[in-house]
Amino acid sequence: MTDLPTTAPGQQQEPPGTTEPMRPRPHDEMADYVGAGHLAGKKALITGGDSGIGRAVAVAFAKEGASVAVAYLDPSEDADAEHTASLVRAEGRECHLFRGDLADEDFCDRLVDEAARHLGGLDVLVNHAGTQAPQDDLAAIGTAQFDRTFKVNVYAPFWLCRAALRHLGAGAAIINTGSVNGLRGNAGLMDYSASKGAVHVLTQSLAQSLAPRGIRVNCVAPGPVWTPLIPATFGEEKVEGFGTQTPMGRMGHPDEIAPSYVFFASERLSSYYTGEVLAPVGGETHPG
Repeated sequence: MTDLPTTAPGQQQEPPGTTEPMRPRPHDEMADYVGAGHLAGKKALITGGDSGIGRAVAVAFAKEGASVAVAYLDPSEDADAEHTASLVRAEGRECHLFRGDLADEDFCDRLVDEAARHLGGLDVLVNHAGTQAPQDDLAAIGTAQFDRTFKVNVYAPFWLCRAALRHLGAGAAIINTGSVNGLRGNAGLMDYSASKGAVHVLTQSLAQSLAPRGIRVNCVAPGPVWTPLIPATFGEEKVEGFGTQTPMGRMGHPDEIAPSYVFFASERLSSYYTGEVLAPVGGETHPG
């Protein structure tokens, strides 16, 4: 994938952010990906699937034979969500869209049941949606911000996993999205980093709990990946040169991360993996 843009100029959007204004455009459509039937007949719910990594995962799953349901937050993301759906349907797979706030427990509960109803069951749950609000000063992080960060990043995966157990059977997979910041912290993303550390340990705990039921639970913890979240939450000065601090010297693209989710979703590929945190982070190394 040598043609990937390696850096971005300074730019900014209003949150939650959309794909169209981004320069360069992220590689998020899995255009050169060839499926091998690893998810043939599977049914997957992907939160945050309208753009970025979530979009790439949805398309990769479709190319592997899965039908998908995609959840996203805001009407401003409708166009992104519809584009994701068009990419999935172009592969001959179903795609159902659901808009709502994952910080709402009732919405999470309804979402799982509605996705399973539309898809005719549920085999894979991808808890990818997340939020962040950079802040360098601990005293400036209000309780409302801290609460929302944890509601979206930790409570929602908990609620969704709990609801999904009504539908998931032996051979099913849950995949959570963590972060490099949950592995080593980030002074400018204190609440976000803490929430992603919680996701990593929730993954490990759920994996132990659900192993007797034949349900595998794993986590993908990406490093700096070029998605709408970045220009929508960071200032222009932090967006410029985003990702160049990694040993690989560049940002990642969603197309590079999505195969990790395919790996964990496919029993053929990862039947002996559960409780793992896989970190595509551009060469950073971490203890443990």
